[in-house]
Amino acid sequence: MGCIAAIQLFITAILLVSTTTISSADTSPIPADASSLNTWFQNNVKPLADRKGTIDPALEAAEAKPRTIKVRKDGSGDFKTLKDAINSIPTGNKERVIVDIGPGEYVEKLKIEREKPFVTFLGSPSNMPTLSFGGTAREYGTVYSATLEAEADYFVAANIIIKGTEMHVIPDEGGTFITAQARNSESEDTGFSFVHCKIDGTGSGTHLGRAWMSRPRVVFAYTTMGSVVNPEGWSNNFHPERDQTVLFGEYKCEGPGADPKGRARSGRQLTPDQVAPFISLGFIEGSKWLLPPPN
Repeated sequence: MGCIAAIQLFITAILLVSTTTISSADTSPIPADASSLNTWFQNNVKPLADRKGTIDPALEAAEAKPRTIKVRKDGSGDFKTLKDAINSIPTGNKERVIVDIGPGEYVEKLKIEREKPFVTFLGSPSNMPTLSFGGTAREYGTVYSATLEAEADYFVAANIIIKGTEMHVIPDEGGTFITAQARNSESEDTGFSFVHCKIDGTGSGTHLGRAWMSRPRVVFAYTTMGSVVNPEGWSNNFHPERDQTVLFGEYKCEGPGADPKGRARSGRQLTPDQVAPFISLGFIEGSKWLLPPPN
């Protein structure tokens, strides 16, 4: 979970004894054993039928009327490109639109505008599609360099590989950073949490994150880090004063790139209590909106 954008995020539900209402709890931690993830998912993620009346009414209405559009590179679907599929979704969309993506690599720079909520990208778990694009911060700016920008509410991606999110690092003479989180004050409820990931690639100069702003929050838990990760791990972005204000954390990571020796002052090894908020669904308020991906 976390890094392969076959990302399936999960929700925990509790049946209250005194009533028939399903309410949700965000405190169930992601298990340390990756082989337990599917069981954890099945035990904790409740379908829409069990959660009516507990989630956003607009989301509930959208899920009641799902429709599917198929993208196939060979022309056998509704569209050959993801960009055309996204363009077909109306502004002000009020239905769950499942974009069924066939196998293959889709080299496209994609953006789901804020006015197009309720979109699902769905691939096959046995033959996952790959989304890729060679955009760089130098060309597009840091904010707009992503292969996929999802600005809309209630976006879901399942069984898809997004290169870069898979964290296979390619050397860059100008420096490589997996994250550049832009939190600038304690009142901003933002951050990145990567759980059960694998970071590999070539070279040895990649940093887990840089302090783009003064108070970024980035956590890697249960992650295998290859030697591509720089021993420093983290960068204060040439602002040494940010060493005192960032939250750059690691928890029970392994591999040659996870050695805590040589880590920058800005990085820290977290305790179980410190990591707990970052490895449960409470971090993304999952109980308010998160549902299982479609079959």
